[in-house]
Amino acid sequence: MKTVHLTPGNSINEALRRAEPGTRFVLSPGVYREKTEIHVPDIEIVGGGADNTRIVWDDHANKIHADGKEYNTFRTYTAAVLAPHVTFRDIAVVNDALLPESRGQEVALTVCDDDFLAENCTFLSTQDTVFCGPLPPDLIERYVGFLKDELRRGGSMKQIFRSCLIAGNVDFIFGCGDALFENCEIRSVYDVRGHGYTAAPAHTAEQETGFVFSGCRFTCEDAVAVGSVYLARPWRDYGKCSFIDCTYGRHISPDGFDKWNDTQRDKTARFYEYGNDIPSGRVPWSRILDGNEKEKLLAAFR
Repeated sequence: MKTVHLTPGNSINEALRRAEPGTRFVLSPGVYREKTEIHVPDIEIVGGGADNTRIVWDDHANKIHADGKEYNTFRTYTAAVLAPHVTFRDIAVVNDALLPESRGQEVALTVCDDDFLAENCTFLSTQDTVFCGPLPPDLIERYVGFLKDELRRGGSMKQIFRSCLIAGNVDFIFGCGDALFENCEIRSVYDVRGHGYTAAPAHTAEQETGFVFSGCRFTCEDAVAVGSVYLARPWRDYGKCSFIDCTYGRHISPDGFDKWNDTQRDKTARFYEYGNDIPSGRVPWSRILDGNEKEKLLAAFR
């Protein structure tokens, strides 16, 4: 594997444009302030630690793009992975636009291809921090001519996040990908609007895996109110999330899950839990997994 060393004075995008498949980029500690896109497969980006190696940008949904239109959620990413077999290690990806109550969605990481792996990474923003592609089918059709073709790519996409920190306040892990979050810290940050939602899945009825949180810790900033955050709400019918052997902080609502405003998605949402830290009082349309179901979900990522 070819190795390329970069410092904060170098452009990651310039280096990526010259990259061949199989290149490993080693980023020296520092802040790399640029909107980054990866179009080449089999790329690895390694930092000097997520606390001191950061890719940062500040686009938000209400910002006006050069084309005269608002950015919308799906153009706000700080880093976009648009090729298969990409790995991030020991880096942070940050959207520091802040003020989502007025600026709207602010994506840190977009993954819109298969076989993505993040290890020991940090992903920070507020609303819509991490997008696990693909888009829901209706949005793939709606955004013809608005989003790049790579962002409108459909198909099966699998992503794994191991020992990562993901922070946000509203729908901050969302999309249609089959994604495993293993031994991660899922941190809710303060939101002046009062309520938070961790995951917003939009899987189709045919998808059997969805989002799987295994051994994760759900934590919060001190200012987040007791019981004010839901583990998940369905962004589309049939959205699927499973929470296996997770631990929950005081901020998680006893209900666990929300049906999404005035919809009837509680009739189709697939929200499951397994483990010893599940309080009583969960919504009646969520369910406890049995051991075989748990093992099947985890086996999908082996």
